Amino acid sequence: AANLGHAIKDIEKLFGIVHPDIKLRITLGSSGKLAAQIRHGAPYELFLSANTNFPQTLFHTGYALEQPRLYTKGQLVLFSSRSRDFSKGLDLLQDKEIKKIVMANPKTAPYGQAALEVLKRAKLLTKLKPRLVYSESVSQAVSYALLAADTGFIAKSALFTPKMRRFEHNKHWIDIPQTLYAPIKQSMVLLKKAKPSDGARLFYDFLVTQKAQEVFLNHGYKAL
Repeated sequence: AANLGHAIKDIEKLFGIVHPDIKLRITLGSSGKLAAQIRHGAPYELFLSANTNFPQTLFHTGYALEQPRLYTKGQLVLFSSRSRDFSKGLDLLQDKEIKKIVMANPKTAPYGQAALEVLKRAKLLTKLKPRLVYSESVSQAVSYALLAADTGFIAKSALFTPKMRRFEHNKHWIDIPQTLYAPIKQSMVLLKKAKPSDGARLFYDFLVTQKAQEVFLNHGYKAL
């Protein structure tokens, strides 16, 4: 999933220390698009999604070896590259100067689904719909929020990357109350292209070890 871009690099390094003979090839993208690629024969062995729905569907339709397994929980934030009055909470989005609000495509990106759920529960969707701009993935939403949009819904994990660490809580971003969206349970599945002798299962098991979980916590995710 796109939101894992930075955390997965650190986990890959740790995995490489334990299993130096195994080389990982990682493809990043929106969960929905990756799931579609898997259904069309992409040679992936392990799928890490930003929710449980896509892995569950792959399992039920015969593409995965076993039921999805939770590996972390995501968090959603409201972000602006400019300093804003975040004491207003989500009401900030109604300000006249907020003309473009970016969010990942709810049809293919779980973080986009969560953002849509937030706007619905906050009773803001109808009013703000003309201002919404959709990105292909949550990582692309970060780029839009930095360069083109006035504010955006992004994964909290994005704030822990080197280029984003300069942005301050309550000045450039706030946490979205978790009462406004269903928990973003990020799950993974071993796919049928995985072989018992390869490294896919080893990496699959490594992702739920204490070492890997510490990396997730240090990148803005919630504990299992």
